[in-house]
Amino acid sequence: MYSMSPRTGKLLSDTEVVKKYVQENEWGLSTAIDLKDCDPDKIRSKEVITQFAIDLCEYINMKRFGEPIVVRFGPTPKVEGYSLAQLIETSMISGHFAEDTNRAFIDIFSCREYPPEKTARYCKEYFGAKEMEYSVSFRN
Repeated sequence: MYSMSPRTGKLLSDTEVVKKYVQENEWGLSTAIDLKDCDPDKIRSKEVITQFAIDLCEYINMKRFGEPIVVRFGPTPKVEGYSLAQLIETSMISGHFAEDTNRAFIDIFSCREYPPEKTARYCKEYFGAKEMEYSVSFRN
């Protein structure tokens, strides 16, 4: 597995990611997106999170398999919030929205390529986050 993040070195551009994915015949592409200082109303809304899953799939051209599952839970204030699971025909999108810190953690895994940086920026804008960091892993 080849991984990259701001903590491990230079991130490849979306064009470079897609080129590597195709040329090296990778099996899957995984992007972990961490959002800080999100709009508190958005991450506390089941309706917004549900619509996000639908909109994100359309944005990155992924076919949804069933409806988004959005459930609010958490045994302690640190982790309390909504969690998201959206199956897609090429794998899955998941997320957790931490109300205590107004953070969101979104993971996209697909065996079809998509632009990770553009996708991460979309998520940042969608939830009104002030900061965003993402990492990419090629799965093979």
